[in-house]
Amino acid sequence: MSIRFNALIGASLIAFAVSSVSAQQQFESDPLTDVIIVTGRSAPLATEEEIRPDDGQTTAPDAAALVARVPGAALIDNGTISGQIQYRGLFSDRLLVRINGQQFQSGGPNAMDPPLHYAPMVLVERIDISRGIGPVRDGMGLGGGVNAHIHTIDFSTRSSLKPQAQITATYRSAADAGAIGGVVGISNDTWRTYALGAWEKGKDYRMGGGGSARDTGYGRISYGLGGGFQQNGHQLALEWRRQETRPSGNPPYAMDIDYFHTDFLRATYEGQVGAAALHGDLGYARVTHGMDNYTLRPAPADRTKWRYSMADADTLTAAMSIEWHGVRTGIDHQQIDRHVTISNPNNANFWMTSLNRIDQRRSGLFVEYGQRVGTLRVELGARVDWHASRMADPLVGNAVPMSIAALARNIGARDDRTTDVTWDGVLRLWGDSGSLRPRFTLAHKQRVPNAVERHSWLPTEASGGLADGNIYIGNIAVKPEQAWVAEAGIDIQQGALSWRTSVFYRRIDDYIQGVPAPTTLTAERMIATANGDATPLQFANVDAELYGADMDVGVQFSPALRADAVLSYVRGKRRDIADNLYRIAPLNGRASMTWTGGVMSLTAEAVWAAAQRTISRTNDESPSKGWIIGNLWAEAKVGAWLHLSGGVENIFDRRYADHLSGVNRITGSDVAVGAKMPGAGRSLFVRLSATY
Repeated sequence: MSIRFNALIGASLIAFAVSSVSAQQQFESDPLTDVIIVTGRSAPLATEEEIRPDDGQTTAPDAAALVARVPGAALIDNGTISGQIQYRGLFSDRLLVRINGQQFQSGGPNAMDPPLHYAPMVLVERIDISRGIGPVRDGMGLGGGVNAHIHTIDFSTRSSLKPQAQITATYRSAADAGAIGGVVGISNDTWRTYALGAWEKGKDYRMGGGGSARDTGYGRISYGLGGGFQQNGHQLALEWRRQETRPSGNPPYAMDIDYFHTDFLRATYEGQVGAAALHGDLGYARVTHGMDNYTLRPAPADRTKWRYSMADADTLTAAMSIEWHGVRTGIDHQQIDRHVTISNPNNANFWMTSLNRIDQRRSGLFVEYGQRVGTLRVELGARVDWHASRMADPLVGNAVPMSIAALARNIGARDDRTTDVTWDGVLRLWGDSGSLRPRFTLAHKQRVPNAVERHSWLPTEASGGLADGNIYIGNIAVKPEQAWVAEAGIDIQQGALSWRTSVFYRRIDDYIQGVPAPTTLTAERMIATANGDATPLQFANVDAELYGADMDVGVQFSPALRADAVLSYVRGKRRDIADNLYRIAPLNGRASMTWTGGVMSLTAEAVWAAAQRTISRTNDESPSKGWIIGNLWAEAKVGAWLHLSGGVENIFDRRYADHLSGVNRITGSDVAVGAKMPGAGRSLFVRLSATY
C-alpha cells in the first residue's frame, strides 16, 4: 500500500470527521501531565500539575535540555542539536515524543535528528509530559510521552481582526551562538492565520577550564504557515512547517550532519454536537538527510574510507476518535517508508543500501473510560495494534567488497517480512482532596522493534541513537518488548510546601539491546572486524527491570523567597544474567533559591550527578565520575509585553562530563578521542521575548 493511497484513506477520515462531531475536553485536561511553560515563574501545584521553568533555566538550542529538567528525566547528549531524552531509564522509541501532537520517524538510522531536534527553543510555547505512563489515546510507548507545542496564533474573542506576534532572541557565549524566531499573525473569533520562522547558528563550544570541543557547531532555519477556521462548535486547523538543518557537527557519531530537509503537514478537526465529541487528525512528514565523515571533521587519509550516506523517511498518520458519556473510542494508522544508502564520493561504483525501501505499517484501535467517583478520578484504557514490516532485497554497487556482496545476496534470499500484534492496557487513579493528591498507575505496554533493530543487515555503527562506537547488526527474529508497570505517588500542597514524589517498577520481557554477536554470524563478524570492531553486537531480546523514585519539592519561605529541588533515581538491571542495563542515568538532581521583588527575580542553582558505577559489562560500558556545577540568572518584565532574562551557566567554569554524553570520535580536538563529551564551560547568556 503506497503513501499516496494511505493519504486518501486519511483524507477520508478527516472528511468524515468534518461531517460529524468533535471533542469536548474531558480527556484533554489530564492531571497526570506535567506542563512546561517556556515563559513564567515556578508555581505551586495547580489542577493540571504544571511545572513552569524560567526562561533562564536552559539556553541549549533544542527542547531536549528543557525536558531533562523534570523529575525522572535526563539528557542524552549526542550533539548540540541531536539530544535525546531519557525518562526513568527509557529512551529512543520507547518514549512517545511528538511535535504539535504529530508523531513521525526520524530520518537518520542513528537518530541524528531525534524528534525534539525539530523543536527549536525560540519557537517552543510549551511542552506536555505524561508522568510515568501516558494514556492509550496518545499512542504506543513503554514510558511517558512528550509533546512539544510550537507557537501559533489563537482565535481572538471579537469579530474584528486583531494582529498578534511573539518574538524571541537568544545569545550564548560558550558557543558564540545566536538565535531569533517567532510567529506573527492575525485573527478574529472565526479565522486565524500566521507565519513562523527561526534562524539559529552556533560555533564549537568552549569547555570548562579552557579548550574547545571541535566539530560541535551547528546551523538551522525553520519556517512555516498555518491557520484555522471555527464556527458553530466546529474547528478546523491546517499547518505546514519546514526545517533545514545546515552542516552541523556530531562528535559521538561516525559522521556529521550535511543536511536535513524536513517538511511537516498536519490537518486537525474538533467539534461538538450534543453529548458527543469527535477529533480527526491527518499528518504527513518527509525527512531527507545527508551525512559524511570528511567535510567538518578531519577526512580519512585513505580516500577509500570516505563515506557519504543519504537517508529519507516518510511518515503518514491518520487518527479519529469519538467521545460520548465518558467513553472515548478511536482508530489510528501509521505508515513509514525508509531508505538508507551508504556510498563513497570518490568511487561511483561503491554504494550499498543498508536499509532498502523499508515499509512499516501500524493500525490501532483503542477505547478509554473516564469517571469521577467522589474525590477519586478513574481512567481505564486499552488498545490493540496490528503491525507489518518488510524490506526489499539489499542492493550493492560493483566496487563493494565481495564479502558484503555475498551477504547482501544471502539476505535477499530470506523472507524479510514480519507481522506482530500488540496490546496495551492502562489503569490510572488519582484523588483530589484539597491539599492531598494520591496517584496510582498499573499498565501493560508493548513496543515493536524499529527498522534498525530488525532489518539492518549490514554491520555498521547505526544503532538508533546509542552513538557508542560499537558496530551493530540487526536481527529479523527479534520480538516486541513487553512491559508490566506499576507506579504510585503522592502530591501535597500545604501552605508554603509543595511536594511531589513517585516510585515505579517496570518488568520488561524481551527488552531489546545489543549482545555479543553469535559465532554463527561468520560473514557479519568478518565484515565488522574489517571495519575495526572484532566484537560486534547484535540486537536481541533479554529480560530486564527498571525501578526507582523521583521527586520535586518547593518551599515558599516568604512572598519574596522560594526554594525548589528535584531528585531522580533509576536502576536498570538484566534479569536473565547478572548484569546492568546499558546507559542508565545515575542519581542526579538540582536545587535552586529564587528571590522575587516586583517585576524582577534572581535565581541561584546547583546541578549535580553522582558517579555511575552500575554499568553494563556486556556492552563494555565505562563508569563515570560525579560532578556539580552552579548557575545564576535573573529575570525582568518590562511592561506588559517584554520579558528579559540572562545570567551565567557553569559559573565556576568546571570541567565535567555527564554519564549519558556521547564519546568523542574527532581527532585534533581538545577532547581526547574516546573520552565522553564534556559540558560547556562558563557561559554568559541572554534571552529576550516580546509578545503582542
